[in-house]
Amino acid sequence: APLLGLAMRHRAATILIALLLLGSTAWPLARVGSEFMPPLDEGDILYMPTTFPGLSITKARELLQQTDRILATFPEVQSVFGKAGRAETATDPAPLSMFETTIRLKPREQWPDPSKSTRELMDEMDRAIRFPGLANSWTMPIKTRLDMLSTGIKTPVGIKLSGPDLAVLQGLSEQIEGVLKQAPGTLSAFGDRAVGGYYLDFDVDREQAARYGLTVGAIQDVIRTAIGGMNVTETIEGLERYPVNVRYPRGLREDLETLQRVLIPTPTGKQVPLAMVASISYERGPPVIKSEGARPNAWIYVDIDSADIGGYVEDAQRLVAQSVDLPAGYTLSWSGQYEYMQRAAQRLSVVGPVTIGLILVLLYLHFRNVVTPLVVLLAVPFGLIGGLWLVYINGYNLSVAVAVGFIALAGLAAEIGVLVLSFIDVEVAALRRERDGAVTASLVRERVVYATSRRVRPVVMTVVSTMAGLAPIMLSHGTGSDVTHRIAAPMLGGMLSVLVLTLLVLPVIYSLVLERRER
Repeated sequence: APLLGLAMRHRAATILIALLLLGSTAWPLARVGSEFMPPLDEGDILYMPTTFPGLSITKARELLQQTDRILATFPEVQSVFGKAGRAETATDPAPLSMFETTIRLKPREQWPDPSKSTRELMDEMDRAIRFPGLANSWTMPIKTRLDMLSTGIKTPVGIKLSGPDLAVLQGLSEQIEGVLKQAPGTLSAFGDRAVGGYYLDFDVDREQAARYGLTVGAIQDVIRTAIGGMNVTETIEGLERYPVNVRYPRGLREDLETLQRVLIPTPTGKQVPLAMVASISYERGPPVIKSEGARPNAWIYVDIDSADIGGYVEDAQRLVAQSVDLPAGYTLSWSGQYEYMQRAAQRLSVVGPVTIGLILVLLYLHFRNVVTPLVVLLAVPFGLIGGLWLVYINGYNLSVAVAVGFIALAGLAAEIGVLVLSFIDVEVAALRRERDGAVTASLVRERVVYATSRRVRPVVMTVVSTMAGLAPIMLSHGTGSDVTHRIAAPMLGGMLSVLVLTLLVLPVIYSLVLERRER
């Protein structure tokens, strides 16, 4: 009551202080980053480096073994399992140049430093694995599968280039890759080599083949079986089946000169070298053709060192716009988690106003006027003060989880405002009955102070019980706590500012409304 009485005597200063506190949220708001969802620590790590196309199976195996051995030396690692290539299924289109290594971690209690975060461990692993031409990418297993199913991008940020010519797409991809590698916050950037694959072309000379009585099909059969290999049967080992592939040993097909000496039987029983009936040459071409929207694509994968995806993309967009000129007919779009953020922002731009509208409707049905619900809704920006500052102090980024916390806070703040204003209305109505409608401004202020002081206990009990329920969530450290912390933080900080400002500022504003109404 003394504090509220002081606020009532200096109403202009009280409202000004409240506005200054609300304006102070511009500081944390300008420094808080943005992301789609907070990183969920799944307990394991997925290492997905990418290298240049044309990598041989031998070299891929060598790189995979070397990275596996390095990762296994970390004391936090329980086991490492790497994969190169893909299975014989259309559901796994991974090229040989993209590795997938699943790193199972020990329980955190067995780590040398249990306080170390998974992100810090990833950074240490990234510094330990530095191979020329190998672009590292660190993520979580389940998250990566969901990301690749929805957008195809395995890194937090991706760029999709679209255009008609694959060679131009590769040039643009390499140019953007070079720009992003210089951008602050970039861990790695790797662009698709749309025409970076290596091919061995056999061009059959039909005239020469005809001189020996050979057909194009006969020559191709030899190439397919002797060089490429053919499955002739399969062996059954219990419940397992393995194909038996027959082809020349590696020594007879390892270079261009050896291939030119491959013998082809003719109908007369003689054998002629392959070079007599075909020319062999190395060619560059697309290792894989990606398309989206019925147009060829080239993608750039970007791994960053922070969770502020929105801030990084804004800076990167400026750099790319300044350094890269897209030819006519070519388009660029930002994908990955940034694409999720854009979709979520569009939905939240609808959900937020709808939530406020529903609260207004419910308040109107309770108070049966428009002004009082608008005064109650002033408790919502009061909640933003504590919520934004606590989010900033904890180092969280704005995300869908944080937005959910603020939406829940809006309902709680409106509930506290209703508790205060409802009792003020009851006391002022009793005053009118006592005075037969002859109510002065000073009497209104006295009843507002009296009614608010009578409502301190239920308001404090409501706020404290809510904060007591949120405190264990903020103190939890289990799986999923990264998300729940960001939902609870806006509510916890917001309820504190709502408690103070609703008991001191809201009665001051409502007293002005009541005085004007009495006049």
